[in-house]
Amino acid sequence: MRRAIFPGSFDPLTLGHFDIISRGITLFDELIIAIGINADKKYMFTLEERTHFIQEAFKDEPKIKVLTYRGLTVDFCKEVEANFILRGLRNPADFEFEKAIAHTNRKLSEIETVFLLTSSGKSYISSSIVRDVIRNGGDYTGLVPNTVKVKS
Repeated sequence: MRRAIFPGSFDPLTLGHFDIISRGITLFDELIIAIGINADKKYMFTLEERTHFIQEAFKDEPKIKVLTYRGLTVDFCKEVEANFILRGLRNPADFEFEKAIAHTNRKLSEIETVFLLTSSGKSYISSSIVRDVIRNGGDYTGLVPNTVKVKS
């Protein structure tokens, strides 16, 4: 079985993430959306909210699971028997950053990283931009799937 994980904080899930996940499921038998937990990070959305956003967005896709993890991504891959890490690339800076991580992961394990370029028209979207729009009362709805809702 070709099992991959798509790791991230998904704070919140964006249309860029949605694009990579939607295209990634065509490449793998199973895709685990792996929500990383970092106790030192301040999140806008709770873990439960982030999980719900993703589960609702992909509720009709049986090849997708949503799990959480702590620690090294390669250790989580071993735990769930995933042979691949899926990552999205928006720009050249993403590539340089992700390349270093992929080489490190390859050094630590036999895991392969598969990169997909974000579709044009979505490459400017990042979770940090979405959070900034939300914090400042802007209309975030064109940047995220309709499952992402901000409590008023």
